[in-house]
Amino acid sequence: MSHPFPPPSIEPFERLQASDGLLINAERWSKAHNYHRTRQNIHYQCLNQPGIVCGLGVRDIPAPSNVEAKYRDGRWVQIQPGIAIDLHGNLIVVAALFDFPIDLEVANSEPIMVYLTVSYVDPEQLRSRNSREIVREVYRFDQRNSTPEISEIEICRILLQPKQKDITQPNDVFFPGYNNIDLRYRRQAQSRPQAIVRMAQVNHSDSECARNFFNLSYFLQSIEPLYPYLRGLDEPGQINLGQNKNIYEYDLLYFTGQQELSINSVEFESLKKYLNTGGILLVDAPADAEALIQSTHALAEKLETPLKHDKELRREHPLRTRPFLFAALPIVNQRAIEIFAGGGIILIVGDLASAWGLDRDLKMPRLAIRTAQEFGINIISYAWKRRRLIGLQQEDDSGKW
Repeated sequence: MSHPFPPPSIEPFERLQASDGLLINAERWSKAHNYHRTRQNIHYQCLNQPGIVCGLGVRDIPAPSNVEAKYRDGRWVQIQPGIAIDLHGNLIVVAALFDFPIDLEVANSEPIMVYLTVSYVDPEQLRSRNSREIVREVYRFDQRNSTPEISEIEICRILLQPKQKDITQPNDVFFPGYNNIDLRYRRQAQSRPQAIVRMAQVNHSDSECARNFFNLSYFLQSIEPLYPYLRGLDEPGQINLGQNKNIYEYDLLYFTGQQELSINSVEFESLKKYLNTGGILLVDAPADAEALIQSTHALAEKLETPLKHDKELRREHPLRTRPFLFAALPIVNQRAIEIFAGGGIILIVGDLASAWGLDRDLKMPRLAIRTAQEFGINIISYAWKRRRLIGLQQEDDSGKW
């Protein structure tokens, strides 16, 4: 599974071997000092993720008086001083206020998202290199209408609306509107989680297959606050078995509904290969979905990994003990869920995901939601760990997170 912030490449370090009489020239001096810089950057990459350390706020301002009249519109912002660290461990230090024009035009009738970013610029890479002994490390601000590059740090984003010129502060910072400065998606520099875990909903012919989709999002967002060693990808994916080449990107496939779990031979082979590489199929069945429950057992038998009831599993099984300890299992809809597991299939009887998010009437107790989410983290943690352990016994997986 790829990490959105990949670790550094696996290469040996080389450093200058000093000896008496060694002639120090510019090349050797640079090599000796670059060793320490590179080692520091790689140390940061291994243990942390890029993002903003402090500052780098953004506010709307009138156009500066020293710019040409034709550029004096209401689409200027001011970036505050601050510090960030990029993917490669480089410090980006913005020491002074910076006035910046948002001048991308909305070419059609649909709004466009504009991203304002900052990135590190190595003085050694500048075309016009300064001949002075001391050079200042610099940075570059950019605006783009596509997702920022992995080496860039997002400062803010603005949803530009056609024909509306002025950029403004939002009335509610949690729900910005058109042409408002949106700071919600800035990423803070912090410790790197062990992994980013991904899950996808399996779409199929049952009209009930997507009923818990939004709850999957709530669950993924809950993982890091409850268990910082893992982070859930912001949104769940959606796949069709046998028709999606990206199935192997996901640690866990979520399947629900009422009808029988029916898959053809192509889908069966695709699922079998996915499970053999360490993936998990989580079937979350309502208590009355007898057809789905029985067909899941039949699928496990066909895969030669029959499902065992949780009472048959070892007491210290990771689903019950890691990272959260469960003696009694979560209660959903006034009934304790049941677990069946075997191979790469986990069957939950009791509609666990219905308690992962906000219910329609906003009456579900917080304790019920939190308990269900914690057990979900046990499942996703088990899925990630199983996949990792299986992967380490297969073809070289070095350098992957």
